[in-house]
Amino acid sequence: MSQLAAFAILVFILYIGDVVALRTKSKLPSVFVCAVLFLVGYWTFFPANIVEIAGIPTPVVYLAIYLLITNMGTLLSIDELKRQWRTVVIALCGIAGIAAILFTVGRLFLDYQTVIVATPPLTGGIVSSLIMSQAASEAGLESLAVLAILIYVMQGFIGYPLTSLMLQREGRRVLSLYRAGQWVVTDDAATGSTLEENPLPRLFQKMPPAYNTVYFKLFRLGVVAFLAWGVAQLIQPVFEISPFVLCLIGGVLASSFGFLERQPLQSANSFGFVIMVLMLFIFGGLNRATPEMLLDLAGPMFGAIIIGISGMYIFSYVAGKFLGMTPAMAFACSLTALYGFPADYVITNEVVNTLTDDEKERAALSAHMMPSMLVAGFVTVTMVSVVIAGIFTGLI
Repeated sequence: MSQLAAFAILVFILYIGDVVALRTKSKLPSVFVCAVLFLVGYWTFFPANIVEIAGIPTPVVYLAIYLLITNMGTLLSIDELKRQWRTVVIALCGIAGIAAILFTVGRLFLDYQTVIVATPPLTGGIVSSLIMSQAASEAGLESLAVLAILIYVMQGFIGYPLTSLMLQREGRRVLSLYRAGQWVVTDDAATGSTLEENPLPRLFQKMPPAYNTVYFKLFRLGVVAFLAWGVAQLIQPVFEISPFVLCLIGGVLASSFGFLERQPLQSANSFGFVIMVLMLFIFGGLNRATPEMLLDLAGPMFGAIIIGISGMYIFSYVAGKFLGMTPAMAFACSLTALYGFPADYVITNEVVNTLTDDEKERAALSAHMMPSMLVAGFVTVTMVSVVIAGIFTGLI
């Protein structure tokens, strides 16, 4: 198979996943559709190394991971985290619930290594799944490497409808109060602040905007990622910490001090390509998944997801009670760990549009639910999942 043919086939599969997700309003998540098509391909005519044939070898994937995690760090706004501190606490409690129940109840049904590999993907998205899959593969645990990918594929299939259900319940409550004149809309919730295009970073304000080219943005992003990797290598003899964790911290610091703008990959028109590289590599790991292996992994996969989500609900429910957030909204915020941005934005927006056609009511619902959902998604997937994956790789 030629390189261009392999590339065209793989990207077409990603496109089919997007179309199906759009047509079904995410009832069939794109990652689920793509995973099924990749499995069919590997079981029929795909070469085992079709992703590498398409021009995406492992070194390119690691470059994409370093850049993406550093980019993710720039999404974190300290001011927004301060305003949404209750949301942050509840999201963290939800993640703690996943780990706590998996390491207690889960150990009654799952072995130790399965729990170690399954926990980080449940607390985050593509990056944590890829980190754990690679770590399991390097440890010779091929079936668990596939399990990390399968959990990432299937958790959204469960998380999307659950989130929609919780948000609809919360939205109907808010609407009834709003229509009764008992709900006050706050203006401090910037529902779209994380999506706006950002100006030049503070350290480069005096530079002509024309000089802030795509290459300059990628150069600065690469410098931050390199420094984070360098620090990890420097302190390794004394204390081992994942360079991915330091890339995340580096992105936060670099954007806070004005060296990086927020979302530099997006402003450099490179985000889509980087995500494509990671998605193809993730699905490429399914080349090891035989039908027999899938049958063997079905129990651990669904067991880990159901047990983990149960722990998430219990902990977020208790935290919400203490912090004055309804159980539905608290659980919805915690569920963002299963998919993160932009799915949290899309689902919330779909629910708001479904509940009412009145623009003022939609504005009230968005002002209440959108900031919490966005912050929760950034905290869980962007920050905590990478940290957890960096720690858990050393436990395999």
